[in-house]
Amino acid sequence: QVQPVESGGGSVQAGGSLRLSCAASGLTYSSACMGWFRQAPGKEREGVAVRYSGGRLSYADSVKGRFTISLDNHKNTLYLQMNSLKPEDTAMYYCVKDCNSWADKKPWGPGTQVTVSS
Repeated sequence: QVQPVESGGGSVQAGGSLRLSCAASGLTYSSACMGWFRQAPGKEREGVAVRYSGGRLSYADSVKGRFTISLDNHKNTLYLQMNSLKPEDTAMYYCVKDCNSWADKKPWGPGTQVTVSS
């Protein structure tokens, strides 16, 4: 199976911004579900944002108004723009490309680490 290239993570101070990228073939407008979930140490995996075919978007309440998911169909790249970051956003972030993986929060690639300091 083709693995994605997840990037864009890093360390920022609270209030800062990062943009995560997930590049891989198969990430197109026709994909039924594409999204991001995260896992912090000692915590359960949490769905952050998902894009359904047709363009419907859904966000976790904890990130609404701060995070934006988008797709560049030509580049086969899924993005997660994260603004007004908080320490509680610190986690490993993973992208997924199908509805089963979204439902099971099953990592597709190695993920990218986001660390937010206060």
